[in-house]
Amino acid sequence: MSDNRPDFLSLLKARRQFHDCTAPETLTSLSANERVTGYIGFDCTGPSLHVGSLVQIMTLRRFQQAGHRPIVVMGGGTTKVGDPSGKDETRQLLTHAQIQANKESILKSFRRFLTFGDGPTDAIMVDNAEWLDKLEYVDFLREVGRHFSINRMLTMDSVKLRLERDQALSFLEFNYMILQAYDFVELYKRYGCRLQCGGSDQWGNIVSGIELGRRMSEAELFGVTTPLMTTSSGAKMGKTASGAVWLNADLCSPYDYWQYWRNTEDADVGRFLRIFTELPESEIVRLESLQGAELNDAKKILATEATTLAHGKEAAENAAETARRTFEEGGSAEGLPTYEIEAAKLAAGIPVANLAQLAGLTASTGEARRFIQQNGLSVNGVAVSDVKATVSAADVKDGVIKLSLGRKKHILVKPIA
Repeated sequence: MSDNRPDFLSLLKARRQFHDCTAPETLTSLSANERVTGYIGFDCTGPSLHVGSLVQIMTLRRFQQAGHRPIVVMGGGTTKVGDPSGKDETRQLLTHAQIQANKESILKSFRRFLTFGDGPTDAIMVDNAEWLDKLEYVDFLREVGRHFSINRMLTMDSVKLRLERDQALSFLEFNYMILQAYDFVELYKRYGCRLQCGGSDQWGNIVSGIELGRRMSEAELFGVTTPLMTTSSGAKMGKTASGAVWLNADLCSPYDYWQYWRNTEDADVGRFLRIFTELPESEIVRLESLQGAELNDAKKILATEATTLAHGKEAAENAAETARRTFEEGGSAEGLPTYEIEAAKLAAGIPVANLAQLAGLTASTGEARRFIQQNGLSVNGVAVSDVKATVSAADVKDGVIKLSLGRKKHILVKPIA
């Protein structure tokens, strides 16, 4: 293989995406001499992945850039069980139709980040329902279950934390780590897959798969984990007051997606530029060294680069231009997210706090009232000072009402017949 290919682990470390590896020297040697196949699994619990899954998607992208073959494993089978990792409560069980619909919707996002096809480094997608749905349970327990120690399973974080918090852990969920381990073995048999990547909270499950592969197939498998992502203030990645920041454009507009990255905390700019963009290190060093108001320019570049990866260059540039017009020119900024309301409801008048909550500008009417008390909520650029204030058809300008939360978050309310 070409000596010009970047080393995968070195690439992850340089981009701040590396946490741990089961056998780093052996994996580095293997990947220098062979094209490695590796995978990450994604369950189908919703119609889209959100920014919290982006580290894993970018890990697959780096893996492909290093000259290897990534596999995206859709958890059509494991979603029927539910991963207990990091969960205090049992996941709601989804129907087969819901899982299938979620899977088809999620697939849209991956095609922006990975190249799929039949080439040697082209990504492939598989669904673990292909093999998990066909298991004969008793035979499976005899062949696979005997390799798992209950004593050891009880020490794994995904199980231990639930038990320590006195939260019920169903026997169904308890089987999840066995199924994930079996996925690794099945992928090795079908595709020669030698590597599983995942967040650091998946370490126990990944190691279980490596050990199962050794016992069942005498295979030498590897695991790589990435850091669990939080902001510098400790907040979870991909969560805002208005809800999750989805990767699918129909659930989170490119403009809202751009704004999420534009609002990055100062201390996170350099780290996020490395993980979520493809800018060279020299440019990142320059941008993260900016101080004061100039650091906002780095945040805008981060937002545009990240949005380009997720939604394309045109959508990213349109979002950036919409933001510029909104903040610098004070215009109504066509292209902002729009909330439609029946004209009859608006004609009768509606409290500003209620409308802000309905439009998704705030998480609740109570939150909207608090912003009003702080002069943080405005209608058509004018701050609202009365928590009981209402808006009506008289407030419609150029066909819309512009609601704003501070200077950075806006939405257009459009009356419809």
